[in-house]
Amino acid sequence: MTAARTSHGGESAAAVRAAGGSSAEGECEGPDSRSAMDFGGIRREFGLPGEFPTDALMEAQQAVAAPLSSAERTDATDLPLVTVDPAGAKDLDQAVLLRRRGRRGFRVHYAIADTAAFVSPGGALDRETFRRGQTLYLPDGNIPLHPPVLSEGAASLLPEQVRPAVLWTVDLDPHGSPVRVDVRRAVVRSVAALDYRGLLRSFEAGTPHPAVEPLPEVGLLRREQMVHRGAIELGLPEQRVEFSDSSGWRLGLRPRMWLEAFNAEISLLTGMCAAEIMIAAGVGVLRTVPEPDEEAVRGLRRSAERLGVYWPPEQSPADFLAGLEPLRPESLAMHVAGTRLLRGAGYTAFQWGKPSEVGHAGIGAAYAHVTAPLRRLVDRLCTEVCLAVVAGRAVPEWVREGIVDIPSAMGNSDRLASRVERACIAQVQAWELADRVGEVFTATVLRTDGEAGAGEVFVREPPVIARCRGAELVAGQRIPVRLVEADVTRREVLFESADRPSD
Repeated sequence: MTAARTSHGGESAAAVRAAGGSSAEGECEGPDSRSAMDFGGIRREFGLPGEFPTDALMEAQQAVAAPLSSAERTDATDLPLVTVDPAGAKDLDQAVLLRRRGRRGFRVHYAIADTAAFVSPGGALDRETFRRGQTLYLPDGNIPLHPPVLSEGAASLLPEQVRPAVLWTVDLDPHGSPVRVDVRRAVVRSVAALDYRGLLRSFEAGTPHPAVEPLPEVGLLRREQMVHRGAIELGLPEQRVEFSDSSGWRLGLRPRMWLEAFNAEISLLTGMCAAEIMIAAGVGVLRTVPEPDEEAVRGLRRSAERLGVYWPPEQSPADFLAGLEPLRPESLAMHVAGTRLLRGAGYTAFQWGKPSEVGHAGIGAAYAHVTAPLRRLVDRLCTEVCLAVVAGRAVPEWVREGIVDIPSAMGNSDRLASRVERACIAQVQAWELADRVGEVFTATVLRTDGEAGAGEVFVREPPVIARCRGAELVAGQRIPVRLVEADVTRREVLFESADRPSD
């Protein structure tokens, strides 16, 4: 469960906070001026970046002022592309258009913001993006990878604005498999900025925007292929930080909408196509997660046995997890236990041939980040590799040089984003429960650990994950727990089994 803006791609958005998951593509906004509680302490504790250096800002402003070169750019402004994002988003990386090809399948047009049109290799802004790695999202505002004049302005695919973009065109067969892939620089113009809730209502009313009308069909086909590939997806609800005028910062919980999952499939499709292009060329950066080892799978099977969840011997972990009923307590505990299958995530850079490790267990295929360049550094370099390879050109030397540093830069920023996200959720949990010490809640035991009489529980209202002490905690059980600590300074919350006498 994460407090994050809905993911447009990459790994599954719903990762359990306690397992160290993060979705670094998100934001829940709330004006900190209306609340006495803010996240300044977290910003200071982690030394998060503030304003951009003057020379980096000057480069960004100069890039915005320079006329857009049309050289080597296809004019695709006639394509009625649309963006699909959370309401209020301004850093719009992707615009999509889906069309049917009769009985031959579908055509996916996917325009991605072209940050390389604004960032000079080796310049001050380039160096600053390597330092930051990715946009960090806190509940009271983000810390962008690029100056807002780019990320929310000239580089963002805002509606009715001509923008430089990298246009992916992928033809799918009737089963949803890619049969032709093209990528090139273009100029595009989004015709509408759609938000998830509004688009969902339009589908329910039978009046979706024509640009995404085939999305349920394409998304379902791609989701079916995901299961066939053996992708291990953890179907967990999303823990969010929200702001209320009446009560300030609060935690919320909601499952991922089918529309979000289907929209993410377009980004995943593009990332898989990009990975294949780079693997064939022997140069690039992959997002990798190793396949779970036998011991991890055996451990998950032992968890299923302890929880009384039947797992047929011949069924794969992917099929088993996909078939669990999401609202059952034991299913929640099983998905938490399933995080052990997705350990070792990293970035694999390669220059002179196919690397030994190419797969992403959470996707069931080779995968690369190329669809969020406004918010993630690695996407800009991977995109440049794909453009060069498809055009039959040599990969630029600045890209080859940058690839070497990508695993370190992205690994560091991923870890920081995860720590910041966990700290924000822990802070809100403590704020929300500070005046409820002594109350009894109903909780689901998520896991136990080696420490005698200790584990972790999930309380649904408010949606809190925290440590719990008590004898004989059993994962998957629903038990009464008493809140014994909610320290807003240390951001710590502790429950105990309500069967245990209070101190």
